[in-house]
Amino acid sequence: MAERGRPREFDRAAALRLAMESFWEHGYEGTSIGDLTARMGIRPPSLYAAFGSKERLFREAVALYEGMEGEPPLRALREAPTAVAGIEAMLRANVRSYTMAGRPTGCMIVLAATTYTPSTQGIRDFLAEQRRAGTEAVRERLVRGQADGDVPPDADTGALAAYVMSVQFGLSLHARDGATRDQLDAVVDHTLAGWEAAVAARVPAAGTG
Repeated sequence: MAERGRPREFDRAAALRLAMESFWEHGYEGTSIGDLTARMGIRPPSLYAAFGSKERLFREAVALYEGMEGEPPLRALREAPTAVAGIEAMLRANVRSYTMAGRPTGCMIVLAATTYTPSTQGIRDFLAEQRRAGTEAVRERLVRGQADGDVPPDADTGALAAYVMSVQFGLSLHARDGATRDQLDAVVDHTLAGWEAAVAARVPAAGTG
């Protein structure tokens, strides 16, 4: 028998996953402490005792999301035999993730802080850093493609990485707006169809445009 007056224990890992889903669906500002405790099945003192604060809970939730949803597409990017094959594999994996039934659509890292106040600027900056890390992973794969010979040596890897991630961010927003998997895959098809032109694009030198 539980000791009288002892706080009810809860599964921290399960609670964290529920919190992640709340933040994923409603964003950081759109998710209140009341929303979180109701979803997690705990009282506010238990939340603060286990996670410290809403912001710390959010950061843990982002880390959980990255491990569950962010790492598989990045692994597909790195392990493909060519850079373009890796980019396709990453985008297709994200399309599947963004449209999976029974959970929030789109990408938590893109959608969780589209608006902010001065008090939540740290959250905005934190998520922006996560997105920059994704862009850098794509750029590094393109640089490796240059070394392997499947990306032209004079290709602008920074601009190409930004282009790829702009497509990925757009896929997330379209998924949240209700786009189907087939519709998002069609966007990826068009992106790949224009890949050679994107690789060959050049930014005019200053003063020549």
